[in-house]
Amino acid sequence: MISGLPLPDLRTIVSEIAEEMRDRKDRGEVATYIPELARVGLENFGIAVVDGDGTIAEAGDSDKPFSIQSISKVFTLTLALGKAGDLLWTRVGREPSGNPFNSIVQLELEKGVPRNPFINAGALAVTDALLSCHPPRAALGEILSFIRAAAGDESIFIDENVAESEKRTGFRNVALANFMKSFGKLENPADLVLGTYFHHCSIAMSCRQIAMAGRYLAHSGRNPETGFNIVSARRARRINALMLTCGHYDGSGEFAYRVGLPGKSGVGGGIFAVAPGRASIAVWSPGLDAAGNSRLGRMALEKLAQRMKWSIFG
Repeated sequence: MISGLPLPDLRTIVSEIAEEMRDRKDRGEVATYIPELARVGLENFGIAVVDGDGTIAEAGDSDKPFSIQSISKVFTLTLALGKAGDLLWTRVGREPSGNPFNSIVQLELEKGVPRNPFINAGALAVTDALLSCHPPRAALGEILSFIRAAAGDESIFIDENVAESEKRTGFRNVALANFMKSFGKLENPADLVLGTYFHHCSIAMSCRQIAMAGRYLAHSGRNPETGFNIVSARRARRINALMLTCGHYDGSGEFAYRVGLPGKSGVGGGIFAVAPGRASIAVWSPGLDAAGNSRLGRMALEKLAQRMKWSIFG
């Protein structure tokens, strides 16, 4: 049972939402500043919901891998907190930015310290923290191994074509990294931080794999399948709090208002969301809104939260 509804009803709701999204015309626009993402068809839509028993309700293109982009920041943050603990917060803040995800304005005002770990500058600081423990290849191996283990799926991979595409066109991220370096806020060479960042953003996963990998954040830090505590319940709550307040950039308030669940988006069109104590959720539709978040993905999650009565606000 989930939230008072038997699983067949959840499966019905998920299927109905996928059907409703399939017929919508206002699908947003794909991210064209990363050429490989511009190739993805707007017609794609997938959704997967995993409950505490590991039972999956899914529909649409739920098993089709796509570039998770900034959803990877949830997993790198988890790893960095495991290594640095609360010392990480001396390098990156925990406040909403109110600016686009790749903005350089606040970095100058705040002397190279990013507002939160989910904007690009903040994710660069988190990546730098991981590199302080390992060289790039080993750091990427650790990130990928962690995600594979959390998902229980060894087939998850880094899409090298997307990584190369980001490297060729990621001039704003290059500027962010060098700006932070100029303030002494990166310990490692900027090019190594950037290369690692581009590669973990280029991890390819399906909705099903993302929902499986993120189960620990829906269940107080514990993988409900293995019973293993990936993080403490306290840390899981705090990561969820950051997803709620900062997970959708300058669209985070709107997402909290309409969906009422912690979530993290990526410009590949994916959104990972958590119904605490109930389910881990992933949706994918590559068309983005003006804030860089999946347009239909947010709509689908709003419908799911309403019909399942999953909003954390009651």
